[in-house]
Amino acid sequence: MGAGLTLFLVAGEPSGDRLGAALMLGLRALSPDVRFAGVAGPLMQAEGMQSLFPMEELSIMGLVEVLPKYLHLKRRIRETAEACLTSGAKALITIDSPDFGLRVAALVRAADPSIRTIHYVAPSVWAWRPGRAAKMARVIDHVLALLPFEPPYMTAAGMSCDFVGHPVVSEPRATPEERAAFKGQGPLILTLPGSRRGEVTRLAPIFGQTLARVHRSHPDARVVLPTLASIEPVIRSLTADWPIAPQIITDPGLKRGAFAAADVALAASGTVSLELAANNCPMVIAYDMNRLTLWMMRRAALIDTVTLVNLVSETRVVPEFIGAACRPDLIAPALLSQLAQPQAQQRAMALTMDRLGKGGEAPGLRAARSVLSAL
Repeated sequence: MGAGLTLFLVAGEPSGDRLGAALMLGLRALSPDVRFAGVAGPLMQAEGMQSLFPMEELSIMGLVEVLPKYLHLKRRIRETAEACLTSGAKALITIDSPDFGLRVAALVRAADPSIRTIHYVAPSVWAWRPGRAAKMARVIDHVLALLPFEPPYMTAAGMSCDFVGHPVVSEPRATPEERAAFKGQGPLILTLPGSRRGEVTRLAPIFGQTLARVHRSHPDARVVLPTLASIEPVIRSLTADWPIAPQIITDPGLKRGAFAAADVALAASGTVSLELAANNCPMVIAYDMNRLTLWMMRRAALIDTVTLVNLVSETRVVPEFIGAACRPDLIAPALLSQLAQPQAQQRAMALTMDRLGKGGEAPGLRAARSVLSAL
């Protein structure tokens, strides 16, 4: 791409900020004179982009939280679209956060169809609400997908799409020193009851009772629980009566070490399964939620597993205990079984990492190539 290429990027939350920063690095490597404008978090700003307004304004979850800020968000959508239109940008790249990004894309598309619209992170239409792809195709030209099986869903809806690799494959791994911090006798059980207060409150008692059962078979077992500083006090009070007192950690280096050193993990469902796979740590997934929410999700679901390792490896080796099955008497035997025989899961995890782009070009660079070819 030649002189004076301007791209307008919009990230709405920390995960998008990470993807955006890696994309900017990749674009600068391929097109050194590229200029950036838009909405950025701290990582993208560290790459030299000024943010139109603080990205944190967009990081709000849930309908109840959004309602009081609705008019303000509408104004921000309009402002962002106007800034894109006057920036001279050749393309608008919206990163994750579709509720905000796709509304900006709709205004930009209506005002100037010559500006290419690119969305980074395909919607999970393979899991639920398949109609989202067709809706997105009205305002988006090109999609950058994190999962290898997503492009056909996007092209069927009328957008071009490239699989660019998942960022988990290029995240930093533990150093030998970080890993050695967890050396000790007995199996090390990594416990991950979620990152939201509601999840943790629901899952901590179930996880505690599960560990009590494991403790009977392995009295020397150790438990480590990485969490966010913001919910550490909640975690401490909820785990006070656990039979194996967990080592609660918030430091990122310690967290990397724990993931690398653990023998098995008990985790809430979510993208954490890919982090565990990257560290070759066998896992059992357990999750509970409001019965009505669960019933509605089951009615809408198009897949029989919630774990990405199962989906990407096309196996079902990661045991899941969801809803009514989220019971200590069912989860504990599965944990003990993975401790004793992790081999099948380890093969599926290695396959998952290969399929997500491990050992290939960094996802940020692949995403940059895809953006430039889409222009």
